[in-house]
Amino acid sequence: MKPATGGALRHVLTHLLTPLLMCVGMGLAYLGAFAHPSPHQLPVAVVGEAPAARVLAQTIDDKADGRLAVRTVADRAEAVRRLENRDVFGAYVPDRRRPELLVASAGSDTTAMAVQKVFTPVAARQGTPLKVTDIVPPAEGDPTGQGVFFLLVALSIGSYASVAVIGGAGGALPMRLRAALAAGMSLVVAVIGAAFAGPVFHLVDHGLWGLWGMAWLYSAGILLVGTGLHTFLKRWTTLGVMVLFVMLNFTSAGGVYRPELQNGFFAALHSFWNGAGFVEGVRSLVYFGHAGLGRNVTTLAVWLAAGVAIVAAAWAVERRRATPPAAAAVPATGSEEAEEEMQEAVGV
Repeated sequence: MKPATGGALRHVLTHLLTPLLMCVGMGLAYLGAFAHPSPHQLPVAVVGEAPAARVLAQTIDDKADGRLAVRTVADRAEAVRRLENRDVFGAYVPDRRRPELLVASAGSDTTAMAVQKVFTPVAARQGTPLKVTDIVPPAEGDPTGQGVFFLLVALSIGSYASVAVIGGAGGALPMRLRAALAAGMSLVVAVIGAAFAGPVFHLVDHGLWGLWGMAWLYSAGILLVGTGLHTFLKRWTTLGVMVLFVMLNFTSAGGVYRPELQNGFFAALHSFWNGAGFVEGVRSLVYFGHAGLGRNVTTLAVWLAAGVAIVAAAWAVERRRATPPAAAAVPATGSEEAEEEMQEAVGV
C-alpha cells in the first residue's frame, strides 16, 4: 500500500469513530429508554371515602408492588380536578353496575393505556364492563397526542443542524455574528414549527402564539449552546449536540412514555431537560389549563440562559486567542472541505 493511500485510510478510519459512537449512543439511549416500559410509582386514584373504597385502593397498591401509587379521593369532581392538574393519571370510580375509569389521554396516550390495563381486571372481577371516560382528549388533528413530540423532533433537527452550519461554514465569522445568526435561525425554526402545529397539521386548536414562544425558547437554547460549544469541541460538536439534544433529549421528553413508565435515569432527566420542558409546556398550555406551565417555561429559559453563558465563555476564549477558531482561521481546501462536509452530513 502506498504511503499516501495508507495515510488517507487511517484518516478515514479515525473519522469513522464518530458514526460508531453515534450508533452506540443511540442504541443505549433509545433501547434504554423505550425497550421495557413499566410503571414506577404511577399515581392513580380510587374514588370514594367509604371503607370499601379504601380497602380496594390498599389492595391494588399492595398487589402493584411499587408500580402504582394509589390514593383515594372524595368524589368524582375531585378526581377530575386532580387529573386536570396531572396529580394522578387515572381515577377509578367503583360501581356495582358500571364502574368507570377516568383518564386524560392528552397528557400521554401510553400512560392512559397503562392505567386502563390496571383497572380493567378490577372491573372484570366484579363481572361488569369498564366504562372509560377521557376527560382531556387530544386535539382532533392529533388523535394519538404524540404530534407535539414529533414537532419537537422537527424543531430539534432544524436547530442542531443549523449549529453544524454556523460552526462549520460560518466558523470564520466573529462570535457576535455567529450568535446573531443562531438567534435569527431560532426565530425561523420556531415560525416553521408553529406553522406545522397550526395551519398545516392542526396539532393544536388554540394557544398557537404560546406554542411559538416556547418553540423559540427551545430552538434558541439549542442553537446558542451548540454555537458556543463549537469553540471548545471543534469537530466533536456534532456528536456533542446529538448526545444533548437527541440521545438524552428525545428519550426523556415524555412524548412516547412519561417518566412514570421509564427507569430512574430518564425519569430524572425529564424533570429538567429542555425537550421535556417543551412537550410538557405545550400540553399544559393547550390541554391542562396552564397547570405547571410556569415551571416548564422556566426550564426552557434556563437552557437559553445556559446557551448565552456558553457563548459568552466561547467569545472570551476566542478573544484571548486573538484569532477565529482554528479550523476556520484558514480557508479549508481539498480533503478538509470534504471532511467537514462529511461531518455535517452525519450530524443531520
